[in-house]
Amino acid sequence: MNDRPLLRIALPNKGSLAEATQAMLREAGYAQRSDSKDLVLLDEANGVEFYYLRPRDIAVYVGERTLDLGFTGRDMLLDSGADAEEVLALGFGGTRFRFAAPAASGWTVANLAGQRIATSYSGLLGAYLERQGVSARLIKLDGAVESAVRLGVADAIADVVETGSTLKRAGLEVFGEPILASEAILIQPRGAQEPAGLGLLLRRLAGVMTARNYKMVDYNIAADKLEVAASVTPGIDSPTVSPLAREGWFAVRAMIPAKQAPLIMDELWEVGAEGILVTDIAACRL
Repeated sequence: MNDRPLLRIALPNKGSLAEATQAMLREAGYAQRSDSKDLVLLDEANGVEFYYLRPRDIAVYVGERTLDLGFTGRDMLLDSGADAEEVLALGFGGTRFRFAAPAASGWTVANLAGQRIATSYSGLLGAYLERQGVSARLIKLDGAVESAVRLGVADAIADVVETGSTLKRAGLEVFGEPILASEAILIQPRGAQEPAGLGLLLRRLAGVMTARNYKMVDYNIAADKLEVAASVTPGIDSPTVSPLAREGWFAVRAMIPAKQAPLIMDELWEVGAEGILVTDIAACRL
């Protein structure tokens, strides 16, 4: 390892966000713990020290500049009130923060005035209601918010919603526009100077996200159909085209959006392409 200062990064210590974050960092070439009881891991080769913390505490540690960077949820950052800011959205852990009330109640955000709202995100919710000019009583709970209405603790709730199935089982339904669209993010202290190693980390993370969102397609095409086929697979800049030993034919390679791969294969077949292969991309730098 060289003599540059260690980059100190906070990671979630448990839950789905923790698993996805560690998977991304492994794909980006960083070491990760093999024992869930480990609280600190030194990746000496990359000059990084990882600290495994409660997801809700990460923004506080980063905001206090105790740590250089952190991986957390956008909802947790905004709820914490910490002096930290988002650096990069990571493309996983997507959720929506929404209001819910008894089914068929016909509530709107305006109906929340003067009501009791149960939530685990009182900081985030309080700031939102203030912007909306709505005054309500917030009931802070650590979990099982969806039970609050049935048990008579609250009139409505505000919580993270993924499929909505848990709310339905509790006799609730969402109303109003989403309060927040959240996902996993990388954060740093607000206004901090860029720490050594951040640029490399960002390039690696961007490479992982690109590799996850794209696939590589290879196919053979006749010269008279090359232009049409290339328009189907324009690639990031342009497709790679190489002449084949078969006269009048070319081999083409291009990156394509992963979600559109089946459709693109169908279009290439209709154009007259042969030997169409789609493969995963392990890593990339663009």
